[in-house]
Amino acid sequence: MKLQDILTLDCTICAAPGSSKKRILEYLSSLAAEKLQNHDTFQLLESLVKRERMGSTGIGNGIAIPHGRLDNSTQPIAVVITTEQAINFDAIDHRPVDIFIALFVPEEECQNHLSTLQSIAKIFREKQFCKQVRKCQSNQELFQLIQQAS
Repeated sequence: MKLQDILTLDCTICAAPGSSKKRILEYLSSLAAEKLQNHDTFQLLESLVKRERMGSTGIGNGIAIPHGRLDNSTQPIAVVITTEQAINFDAIDHRPVDIFIALFVPEEECQNHLSTLQSIAKIFREKQFCKQVRKCQSNQELFQLIQQAS
């Protein structure tokens, strides 16, 4: 499954305020909760925090891919935000993060989960693409850029 298949415009936010890792995870969870009927912000936040306890999802170069698995869900969902200011996210390269791609997947879809993470990493591995993401001025512009990514 590709990021483009599970991302919607209302889950794509450009230049979001964010002051800490906790606040960003809360914000990502609240955006996803608006789309998922059987889950609230707290449940989604717990799934992200549980994964972060195993190790930071900050993959380097200012990018993090927080992700969690959900019980009682059949619908995967992605949330993409950029932040006004980069924040400390305990990334593997110790650099602050300003691009966040959150992924929430059903518990039973482990293989889809892994392939989706791979497709996200592939897209955001391209430095030129990340520069374009950081230059986006609106949610619509960011969403369209991601939809056009291969």
